Amino acid sequence: MAPSTPATRPLVALVGAPNSGKSTLFNHLTGLRQKVANYPGVTVEKHLGRVRTPAGELDLVDLPGVNGLSARTLDERVTRDVLEGRFDELRAPDALVLTVDCTRLEPQLMLVEPILALGVPTLIVLTMADEFGGRGGTLHDERLANRLGVRVARVNARAGEGLDPVHDFLAEIAARGGAGNSDVRREAPSEPAGRKLPVVDAFAARRRAVREAGEEAGYTPPSPDRLTRRIDSIVLHRVWGPLAFLAITVLVFQSIFTWAIPFMDGTEAFIATTGEWIGAALPDGWVRDLVVDGVWAGVGSVIVFLPQILILFLFLGVLEDSGYMARAAVIADRSMARVGLQGRAFLPLLSAYACAVPAILAARTVEDERDRLATIFIAPFMTCSARLPVYALLIAAFIPERSLLGPLLGTRAATLLGLYALGALAAVATAFLLKRTLLRGAPSSFLMELPPYRLPTARSLLLRLHDRARVFLKRAGTIILGVTIALWILTQVPRGVDGTAPPLDDSALGRAGQVVEPLIEPLGYDWKIGVGLISSLAAREVIVGTLGTIYGVEDADESSLTLQDNLRQDLDLGSAVGLLVFFVFALQCMSTVAVMRRETAGWTWPLLQFGYMLALAWVGAWVANAVL
Repeated sequence: MAPSTPATRPLVALVGAPNSGKSTLFNHLTGLRQKVANYPGVTVEKHLGRVRTPAGELDLVDLPGVNGLSARTLDERVTRDVLEGRFDELRAPDALVLTVDCTRLEPQLMLVEPILALGVPTLIVLTMADEFGGRGGTLHDERLANRLGVRVARVNARAGEGLDPVHDFLAEIAARGGAGNSDVRREAPSEPAGRKLPVVDAFAARRRAVREAGEEAGYTPPSPDRLTRRIDSIVLHRVWGPLAFLAITVLVFQSIFTWAIPFMDGTEAFIATTGEWIGAALPDGWVRDLVVDGVWAGVGSVIVFLPQILILFLFLGVLEDSGYMARAAVIADRSMARVGLQGRAFLPLLSAYACAVPAILAARTVEDERDRLATIFIAPFMTCSARLPVYALLIAAFIPERSLLGPLLGTRAATLLGLYALGALAAVATAFLLKRTLLRGAPSSFLMELPPYRLPTARSLLLRLHDRARVFLKRAGTIILGVTIALWILTQVPRGVDGTAPPLDDSALGRAGQVVEPLIEPLGYDWKIGVGLISSLAAREVIVGTLGTIYGVEDADESSLTLQDNLRQDLDLGSAVGLLVFFVFALQCMSTVAVMRRETAGWTWPLLQFGYMLALAWVGAWVANAVL
């Protein structure tokens, strides 16, 4: 038998409402045989997996969770366009699997009519069967199937139970083949978003039909979840709720730093050790320097962030799968709404204190596109861990330690807290400005369905972490690696007569620093700081090592007294504080720019963000230098 290809494999789409168990079913059916990409021209992700059946293989696409096909939101538009076959890279599906949470049967059956109207072979999968039966719900599946005119299967996707009818359905589709749907264009039933009476009548008729289908199938809703009510009485309480929310966010915030440090140290040690092995295996010369100092060091500068990302998404996965994320968004929304953001933006912004890259990825939890863009735009203002070496070096060199509040607070600690606060204030002010200019519009409605609490499954969490790790390394790694190699090459040319690398000030990178010197001279900086600023585009903390190289300080770090003395000779208090302010505001991180380009599907927002933050940094540094 000839191997199947995407053109010959049938395509089955998974459709369903949010929190209906759709993605859990997708993970069970595909396992690790799945990949993630963006739909052409939009930021919504495409989860595509391969399923093996006795009749052959087929492709399974997990569509964004939607409550209708009216295309009011980006997710609804993408789902509708896929079902209609409007994406050139993804043909119209040959069959559909509609997931319906049977603990919330009637509202979720509202999708049945527009889905069946597409005229595609469809299987309705009733999920959460264990919860439904455990809480006393009743439903005759055959009666419901007869009423709707489509096959129905009841499963427990979390435990992988009752999946045989699903596998049988997929095997039937695989046996048919899928080569004939490449040019199909369908029309989903229109669902206007206006308030005209015929639209109201149409929805009312659909709701009546759903209710009658439930009655004919002997549907009895399950009893209320007592555990959910008890937990919500605490986490949604006016006093205890915010306190619990604060405790959880502090735990997430602290874990990103503390739990990740041993893994990050281990990763750095691994990169250093393997770099030595690679260096020992290669002959001396520019090829060895490129591979070790350029390529391998560039790989390490990306991989070192992976532990933080995995810990962050582990927490996000637990919070989302357990049902708490919806509650956290409701609580945070009360404060975030004052600057025009949704409550969902809180955790991504919190995680930006570790690294802006995972924060931008986590912003996908923000449903409204304008709010998501605003969250991505302001995330780099939060003081990430990469800024700490720069802060520590300059504060130790220029801020004398004096007591402000006895042993509780000194001048250096107060300066560090002030830098954190300055970044947060800039983020709030920028969000306020964006929501009233470029991202202005009617306030987005914040409607959040509160699902019952559930224990996350290890399988789901592991697949999520595997997916996030792969996406991060693919998206951020390629571009940051290229930037790192380019910066290394600039330090190696032009070569001397004997083939050795030039002194740093005579290298292409040093000359670039001299070129930008007139632009930074009003801030009190010379070409040396210019070189440091250029090199820090790869990663903010790179400036410490770059300055150490310029001043001839071996193994320089933020605690190097020799480097501090050299800086005091070239900078005064005003220019040093200005440099601190510059790093609070400036977007000196190409991995952040790279990820933002991917998440916004273009260069417009990254370039606007980079230019805005650079201008703000220049003005802030100039003011600090002029005042002090």
